[in-house]
Amino acid sequence: MTKSMTGFASARGEGHGFTWAWEIRAVNARGRDIRLRLPDWIEGLEAALRPLVQGAVARGAVTVSLKLQREAEAAAPLAPDPELLRQVLATLKAIEQEAAAHELRLAPTSAAQILDLRVFAESARPEADSAALRTALAGEFSALLEAFDSMRAAEGAALARVIGGQLDTIAALAERAARAAEARKEKTAQTLRENLARVLDNSEGADPDRVAQELALIAVKADVTEEIDRLRAHVDAARALLEADGPVGRKLDFLTQEFNREANTLCAKAQSVELTRIGLDLKAVIDQMREQVQNVE
Repeated sequence: MTKSMTGFASARGEGHGFTWAWEIRAVNARGRDIRLRLPDWIEGLEAALRPLVQGAVARGAVTVSLKLQREAEAAAPLAPDPELLRQVLATLKAIEQEAAAHELRLAPTSAAQILDLRVFAESARPEADSAALRTALAGEFSALLEAFDSMRAAEGAALARVIGGQLDTIAALAERAARAAEARKEKTAQTLRENLARVLDNSEGADPDRVAQELALIAVKADVTEEIDRLRAHVDAARALLEADGPVGRKLDFLTQEFNREANTLCAKAQSVELTRIGLDLKAVIDQMREQVQNVE
């Protein structure tokens, strides 16, 4: 099954006094680049999730993000730390007295400013919940990864249909090229015969056999049968790849290069307006196909 390198999925959940939001997205890349943006205080979470992503993705730049927040009702009540508050107030008083001794006037300190100095005790540290939370998050991640993979498969199926249509066009153009090449054979042979007669008439001592060999070599160099046969073979190979399981993007990209090489050679050997037009049409559709292939895993 053909899969796209691009994909996206998100999910929300709650439990153990927290709410969270998952997001996983992927974009095109030459290789595989997996980045996990997770709270670092949940010990073992990255080690549990990374192998799952590696098992699902063969190519692409994948980013997994988790935003975690304590539920308001689960937070411990805000309470001042008495000892810390005494220390802060004593320090503020000493600063005010020193300022007065130097005839400096300070603005009154507000309660909000004291709050900024963190004189309140923090709620229970989240690390205490990390084991149970890690289990819940890891268990939920599989469903997120499945949704992400389903989206990539759906996009891959759409890509396969587009690329399949382009392969049909290439196959049709190859058959047109074969007919055009067959139609020009008699004209090419007649031209070679006329050229041979002209050379022999105007070249004293020319070896007729040698001249005939050179003209035959020119005819062989102008033959496009091999190029057309290879185009047909590449079409069959590409169609087989689209039906194959596993990542096939690199192989399809290589085939588009081979397609383009045959189209270039066809244009170089054309020696006819019709074949030249077909070669240019081939190059156009091959270029379009290569753009699509860049998205295939």
